[in-house]
Amino acid sequence: MTSRPCVILTEPIAHECRAWLAERAEVIDAPAPQIELLRRAEALIVRTYTKVDGDLLASAPGLKVVGRAGVGLDNVDLAACAARSVRVVHTPDANSEAVCELVWALILDEIRPRERVREAPDDQSWRELRASLVGDRQLSRLTLGVYGLGRAGKRVARVGRAFGMETLYTDLLEIPDHERQGARPVDPDELLEKSDVVTLHVDGRPENRHLIDAEALLRLKQDVIFVNASRGFVVNEAALAERLVACPAMRACLDVLDPEPPEVGNPLLGLPNARVTPHIGAATRIAHENMSWVVRDVWRVLQGASPEHEARVAGAPAR
Repeated sequence: MTSRPCVILTEPIAHECRAWLAERAEVIDAPAPQIELLRRAEALIVRTYTKVDGDLLASAPGLKVVGRAGVGLDNVDLAACAARSVRVVHTPDANSEAVCELVWALILDEIRPRERVREAPDDQSWRELRASLVGDRQLSRLTLGVYGLGRAGKRVARVGRAFGMETLYTDLLEIPDHERQGARPVDPDELLEKSDVVTLHVDGRPENRHLIDAEALLRLKQDVIFVNASRGFVVNEAALAERLVACPAMRACLDVLDPEPPEVGNPLLGLPNARVTPHIGAATRIAHENMSWVVRDVWRVLQGASPEHEARVAGAPAR
């Protein structure tokens, strides 16, 4: 009887998906796998906090595939994997809808002040409460700037169009008209200068580190709503904190930071016009399940078949 391949799972995935894989392979939960275990592994499934680098790969000589249960591959060294002929698979569209929902939840929190009524107020309190919850702005009169019109960015732009917003976007790629969701292409400077709401949806390439630096922040309107649900390192946090202090009417909504969790002394923590959430863009059960089905591509590779969603170093040929 042929032994089943050994798959190491370093972070939890949806139970149904783990059970599916366990019917086919030996699945071992190991948040910090030891060398003895890595030597047995033919597959490794990670999420956010496991770093797949040359050192780890050197300890796993039989590794055939790394599965990233998620979209970004910032924690996986693609070049090191390619050098050892280890294939990398992921779930590129698993959480786009969930990220879009969070982005708009954050924006609406800033646009529409509201307070839950928990007990019957008297007439005067009712009137005062209503008067205190009048929004200064309305989305249909604002310009949305989408920095990066990829999978999540397109969805955010689609919702902005539904709200009646003028929508601008900037992207490295030429986006066909029918995929722009009504957004108009502009250069980065124009997007930053003209948008009332700016939301970042760029990838994790090293060139994007501090893409939004002090100079870029100075281009923003003083009352802009600035949202980052992409990668923390895209924004210079010290420069953003300085800009928020200088512009009390500005609002920053940040679901990602660099590093995570934030360190003591992070200049954004505690600022009245900065809202930090703990990286919950993909935090829906549906998105978690979608990401966990990376097990299917992991199994395809183990069976010698072609995966549906393989990640490769830029310029590398398809297999």
